[in-house]
Amino acid sequence: MATEIEDEEVRVWDPLIRVFHWTLVAGFAVAYLSGDELDQLHVWAGYLITGLLVFRLIWGFVGSKHARFSDFLYSPRQVIGYTRSLFSGKPRRYLGHNPAGGVMVLLLLFSLSFTVGSGLVLDSGVGASSMAEIGQVMLPAKAWADDDDDEHEGGENEMLEEVHEFFANLTLLLVFLHIAGVVVSSRLHHENLVRAMVTGRKPRDPED
Repeated sequence: MATEIEDEEVRVWDPLIRVFHWTLVAGFAVAYLSGDELDQLHVWAGYLITGLLVFRLIWGFVGSKHARFSDFLYSPRQVIGYTRSLFSGKPRRYLGHNPAGGVMVLLLLFSLSFTVGSGLVLDSGVGASSMAEIGQVMLPAKAWADDDDDEHEGGENEMLEEVHEFFANLTLLLVFLHIAGVVVSSRLHHENLVRAMVTGRKPRDPED
């Protein structure tokens, strides 16, 4: 029976992509929930996510077929066309990411990159001072003469914190949209996409 099931399925997601996906899920959950309450845990989760993003960037060029960016980069026309087909209830099935899913992957990577990037700058403690130095070089000295250094640095840090929180919340929103997309696609195509990201296998297309 197990052999028959395997014959009806095809390997889509390689082991590294699956480990990346679920580790990123756990890492983001820990980072978001720890927030300001558990600073050290929050920071380490951020470093974990940073490492995962670097891996995904590299794997997007040299990884397996469906892991490569080239496999799920579609034109705006294709994305719009696929999105419209969802409302008809008969969208085309893709073994890898569909056009809407491909856009979501890119948006998540983009938002996560800004989240961890701003977080790393805050953690390094060089954000405010570096921005102040750049400002002193680009603007006349008089522009900074009346500023209080501590107030200026505090303002810069507050700005970075707001940027960090904005992209963290944007990422959370994208995660919910991603989950909704997975549920819709699973129902329309009568397949379990969550299971596929665990096993790496999906039902074979009739023409395969």
